[in-house]
Amino acid sequence: MRRTTTARAIAAATTALVLSLSLAACSGDGGSDDSPSADASASVSAAQAADQAALAKVKVEGEPGEEPKVTLPSTPFNVTTFVAHLVQDGDGAAIEDGQNLTVHMVMVSGTDGSTMGSTYPDSPETVTAGATSIAELDKELEGAHVGARVLVALSSGENNTQVYAMEVVDAVTIPDRAEGEAVAPVEGLPTVTLGEDGAPSITPSTAAAPTTLVAQPLIKGSGPAVESGQTVTVKYTGWLWDGTEFDSSWSKDTTFPFQVGAGQVIPGWDTGVTGQTVGSQVLLVVPPDQGYGDQDNGTIPANSTLVFVVDILDAR
Repeated sequence: MRRTTTARAIAAATTALVLSLSLAACSGDGGSDDSPSADASASVSAAQAADQAALAKVKVEGEPGEEPKVTLPSTPFNVTTFVAHLVQDGDGAAIEDGQNLTVHMVMVSGTDGSTMGSTYPDSPETVTAGATSIAELDKELEGAHVGARVLVALSSGENNTQVYAMEVVDAVTIPDRAEGEAVAPVEGLPTVTLGEDGAPSITPSTAAAPTTLVAQPLIKGSGPAVESGQTVTVKYTGWLWDGTEFDSSWSKDTTFPFQVGAGQVIPGWDTGVTGQTVGSQVLLVVPPDQGYGDQDNGTIPANSTLVFVVDILDAR
């Protein structure tokens, strides 16, 4: 099983659930307690309580660090909302918001209790504590410790529930910014200026955009070189070649983990960070064939040359 299978399934289901709840909340006038939106909220709360009670009956058995046996109370097992449940706290260090959590998962079918996928023994996922994009999971992990086991259940349609047994096997505090030896700027590339907190801004270059990938270190970190297959954690800001900003993890105060070489990011990122050392800040200039090609992507026009400043904070 590819490492990204479980994470992508959770992300897709989360998006669908959030959208459905948002539509329900917007359906009424919001003016009184008996409005449609209030009724919908009460109904969702009642459903969540029932689903939470059902999830608490799922058994997770096995030694820490080993793939557990997950037993559903009955099959088919179904929930109607997105719920999480802390099965057992760990005896390791306390989990802190913003840490990189190394998490193993087993995905179980609610239809018949069969195992649909697993990251054990050597393909764990990486998530950010307190910012997993799954509020229910963040709540269950709040105050927990390394070694904690958590169940997450979600429905992607009628009688189609998946149950995830998750185990936090490590927690690492990530630096706030790249730190190392400054590298002299290269003529013809955008000029990068750093704020007091390390957030980058650029002055666009007046030269023609490069037609091949540029990966120019701005700060040389002292950590090990990034290898394909590792999960790296970065902070970044992205601009069009003309200096128009289109995305930044700095403005969201978040980090971004991804597996190098797994196709989770544009090719220019996979290639550009490979071989760079942890702690480095790298200027990536990504031509269209290494970015989004001839396709629009949100606010990014087709055939755009992209500029990124990427702080490589961790790799493991």
